[in-house]
Amino acid sequence: MTAPDPDAAPAQPPRAQPSAEAAVEAVEQQISMLWRRTRAISHQMSRNVHPEMEPAAYGLMAILAREGSMRLTDLAAAVGVGKPSVSRQIAFLETLGLVHKEADPLDGRSQAIKLTAKGSEKMREVQSARRAVFQQRLGTWSVEDVQDLARLMAKLNAEYDKDGLRDA
Repeated sequence: MTAPDPDAAPAQPPRAQPSAEAAVEAVEQQISMLWRRTRAISHQMSRNVHPEMEPAAYGLMAILAREGSMRLTDLAAAVGVGKPSVSRQIAFLETLGLVHKEADPLDGRSQAIKLTAKGSEKMREVQSARRAVFQQRLGTWSVEDVQDLARLMAKLNAEYDKDGLRDA
């Protein structure tokens, strides 16, 4: 029998495969961190539109920028809050000249909310700055890694879509 080599690295035990529970916990932790950071970015983005703007109002503007025009009821449903909360945010955005109400083309008795030209311009500016941050953060990643991240996030979002959860 030969003596152990004192310069040899100690034998490592084989790595145990992570359990599904541990993997899900790791995902939950990372999503929680991402959510906190996203909220902080949203807060900063809303302040870039107007110093007194709340992130909730910025979120409404983002939906209107994407959808074009929506009734208050539909906007409230999209973010999962009551009409009074959305109404208060819309009133604030109106005072800033960022949104306006117009007769709903589908139902003349109700009003549709739409970004003004000023609101659209502010959103373009802020979203351009937001994309620049993403470019900076992901700039050192390979295209394949970025595509994998987008694919996996879309897969997770599709799971939430099954529950009828909407985006804000």
